[in-house]
Amino acid sequence: MGIIMDEGSYLRESWNQLDCFIVVSSLMDFFLTGVDLPIIKVLRLLRTLRPLRFISHNKSMKMVVAALGDSVGSIFNVMIVVLVIWMMFGIFAINLFAGKMFYCSIGKFTYRDKYECNVNGGSWQVHDSNFDNIIQAMMTLFIVSSLEGWPDIMLNTVDATEVD
Repeated sequence: MGIIMDEGSYLRESWNQLDCFIVVSSLMDFFLTGVDLPIIKVLRLLRTLRPLRFISHNKSMKMVVAALGDSVGSIFNVMIVVLVIWMMFGIFAINLFAGKMFYCSIGKFTYRDKYECNVNGGSWQVHDSNFDNIIQAMMTLFIVSSLEGWPDIMLNTVDATEVD
């Protein structure tokens, strides 16, 4: 036989269930402070859910969180479209710059090819952001789109001439 709740019961609403779970786990953690069991560490991790209690008591925040939850599907669809576009540009960049994003370890701007670099004691190394494969190309495009390290990538691609 299950617990029967009235129409206006506290635990009927999912926010109140979350609130109750947070309070009960915090109380269990409080009363079991001297005990050193792995399950107690999990209860302590549940303390991070305490700020969610604010949401359960504020109608405006409930509405914002509900709207965010409803928009997750649309955001996922937009992410797929963006990844497909990045993949198209990544394939294009691989065709243009694959194997051309290298530099010499001893004279980055002095030695322009692998032979000169190796003769003078350097090693021919690839830049961290390159277009040698689709994964690297998409990561490089992500860096460019985030506007974080795009000047370095731009200068490296401007300096790209031929393979080796």
